Amino acid sequence: MFCLTTATDHAWAPLALADLPRLLADHAHCELKAASNALSLVPRLVEFPDVTRALSELAREELVHYEMVLEVLQKRGLRLGPPLEDRYAVDLRKALQQLPKNSAIGGAVDRLVVAALIEARSCERFKLLIEALEASGADGEVLALYTELFPSEARHYVTFVDLAATCLGGDRAAVEARVEALAVLEGRIVAALAGDGTRSVVHG
Repeated sequence: MFCLTTATDHAWAPLALADLPRLLADHAHCELKAASNALSLVPRLVEFPDVTRALSELAREELVHYEMVLEVLQKRGLRLGPPLEDRYAVDLRKALQQLPKNSAIGGAVDRLVVAALIEARSCERFKLLIEALEASGADGEVLALYTELFPSEARHYVTFVDLAATCLGGDRAAVEARVEALAVLEGRIVAALAGDGTRSVVHG
């Protein structure tokens, strides 16, 4: 899907759904992190007002998604709890150091590229969850949640790539090349974390 080079094992979704409270709680934290990440980029990109406006809008949307997941948790009497260790995101940011230096691509642009990869993986995972829920015929409420959120993840991937290209004066080819290079490393990270099962909606 999109730029991903390594597919998630189809066994991941049934394992994740077997521990639904943990999955939903981690999903809520992921939405909060996504909102925080978008907002943290705003002061670094003030010279691009259209980009900062888009990031602000995206952050608001991520907070709405957080509230949607939180509502499902609360209706079931479940607690959010502390966030899980986010090895995937940490390792993905470290992987940037393995890529060739590019004087035109600054740190903020690379963070947009990382965000695009995370959204692509999240989109893929949501699709797997939807397929598993449809196949089982169980938990229509959670199926409706992921069905509603799925298109947003796909749109956010495109948004981050577009914003990175804007920051590079419209050089989309350079951004796509950076995304493709990082996607190879991202695939290795996902493969290494595959044994963690229900670790996260975004990564496993």
